[in-house]
Amino acid sequence: MPPHAWPRIAPFAAYMAFVVLADLLARAGWAAPSLLWLYPLKIAAVVVLLLCYRRHYAELAAGRPRWRELWLALAAGVLVLVLWLHLDADWMVMGTSPGYQPLEQGRLHWPLLLVRLAGGVLVVPLMEELFWRSFLLRWISAPDFLAQSPAAVTLRAFVVAALLFGVEHQLWLAGVVAGAVYSGLYMYSRNLWTPILAHAITNGGLGLWIIATGNWTYW
Repeated sequence: MPPHAWPRIAPFAAYMAFVVLADLLARAGWAAPSLLWLYPLKIAAVVVLLLCYRRHYAELAAGRPRWRELWLALAAGVLVLVLWLHLDADWMVMGTSPGYQPLEQGRLHWPLLLVRLAGGVLVVPLMEELFWRSFLLRWISAPDFLAQSPAAVTLRAFVVAALLFGVEHQLWLAGVVAGAVYSGLYMYSRNLWTPILAHAITNGGLGLWIIATGNWTYW
């Protein structure tokens, strides 16, 4: 693994480590309200790592995408959101989860809710796009991934990265579609901010829908 891969792997690995920890603690009998506080810790750990490695992210120096790409990111983010809410048949879902329910005695715990929403919009898209698109998508195509143009990514890399992104999510088919859309945006625009923006729009819209409807399992 090339040394310059770790700045893109470490924040994602920290995020997933907290997911595993939450599962282990739940199996050990920890109460669900106590486990809610792991999310702020998880986001804080990711933010610290992103800040520590910030000078390594040359791909973020590309600047603002062009207007055409901004509109594509908006359209793609909304499209993935709509599909995410509809690709939920039993065979499209792996396992079961109560989701993230920021409730205290049946009432919304607003600090936790706002941290969850902000984490999903501002932190997770940046962390995941650095790992899934900037690193993994290009690395599967070429070991020297920083020298690999997103536009030249192979079909094999595109398919494998989309499938793995889907496996990361409970709604696996929706995840595969999202991974394919975000990868396509990156390959087309060659600017990582384009899929980051689309990802943030999807997560933000999903978060607002969850809060409005109380469908916490989608979190």
